[in-house]
Amino acid sequence: MDVFFADWLNLLLRWAHLVVGIGWIGTSFYFIALDLGLRKNPKSPAGVYGEQWQVHGGGFYHVDKYTVAPPQLPENLVWFRWEAYLTWVTGFGLLCVQYYWNARAYLIDPTIMDLSPMTAIAISLGTLAAGWFVYDLICRSPIGQRTVLLSVVVFVLIVAASWGLSLVFSGRGAFIHVGSLIGTIMAVNVFFVIIPNQRKLVAQLQAGQEPDPRYGAIGKQRSVHNNYLTLPVLLMMVSNHYPMLYSHPHQWLVVALIIVVGGLVRHLINRHDASDDFNVYSWAAPVAAIALASAITVTAPHTATSSVQVADAEALQIVNHHCTACHARKPQHPGFAEAPKDMRLETLSDVRQYGRLVRVQAVQSNAMPLGNETRMTGEERAKLGAWLEAQRR
Repeated sequence: MDVFFADWLNLLLRWAHLVVGIGWIGTSFYFIALDLGLRKNPKSPAGVYGEQWQVHGGGFYHVDKYTVAPPQLPENLVWFRWEAYLTWVTGFGLLCVQYYWNARAYLIDPTIMDLSPMTAIAISLGTLAAGWFVYDLICRSPIGQRTVLLSVVVFVLIVAASWGLSLVFSGRGAFIHVGSLIGTIMAVNVFFVIIPNQRKLVAQLQAGQEPDPRYGAIGKQRSVHNNYLTLPVLLMMVSNHYPMLYSHPHQWLVVALIIVVGGLVRHLINRHDASDDFNVYSWAAPVAAIALASAITVTAPHTATSSVQVADAEALQIVNHHCTACHARKPQHPGFAEAPKDMRLETLSDVRQYGRLVRVQAVQSNAMPLGNETRMTGEERAKLGAWLEAQRR
């Protein structure tokens, strides 16, 4: 595929992913906040669980929620599902264009596991499918009836998947797959559980039957799961811009801490929307702060520099061997028509100019070279770090 058109396809998919993702997240946040903010009104019609008055955009809105369903099916019923479906479709498209098409650069690290592209893609697809099935089985088991235990088990499932993926893919590939796994669970929740259960309620109303409240309860449970997983998955989906998150042996721990921070922040917002006493849920704020501080500590750079003096020629030789296939005026790497970020590293002057970025990407982390295709060693990273440090003096 021509690099120019591949970049445009990537950009358009990313743009579409953002647009539909914002729509899905917006409806999730809105309906959870609406549900938590409902208030009972003795004057409400029979079967109404609660109501809420809202003001927005110069108008007033009055919303009622039925305990199960209204006595009769309304003529105009709005469904919220395509935002979720299209978010997954565009996200999977990005996974194909970015990580499957360029598997050797973005997905595979031969120093971790020397996979063929087809094998890596098969593992990726299998992980996404298996993750959903295991999650769904857990939710349908007796564990699913115990909210706290279920939360802990799902948390362990995701962290275990992160650890396993880190033993197979590159750091970047493993981290983005954790986000993809969570996103898949969320989207399939909508496709296979929430919407089908709503259809069953509609069918029962149309048949003149009493709606089964069990379907609504199951759908509500999965909706709440999606709501609490949203903030962690958002950070994971932009993780490729921050190699500090995944370029070390403890990336599974970073995943765990991100889930804790994101989940607790979401919990704080939800309990506020429910107008709960802050003293009841205030514990979540310091715990989230401790988890965030822990994540920052875990990802702090530990530069392995050499105490020996490194000659200019040797430093340039390391850069030329590992970097200039991509970072050149005319890149030789088939995946790039021009230097990424317009960053050229063909001369010592170039390396000095971009020294801070080189240090972050190739010395303090192993984010570069992409997929470590050139098999840059720890000794070479240490020597390059020593040379860069000498330039700062």
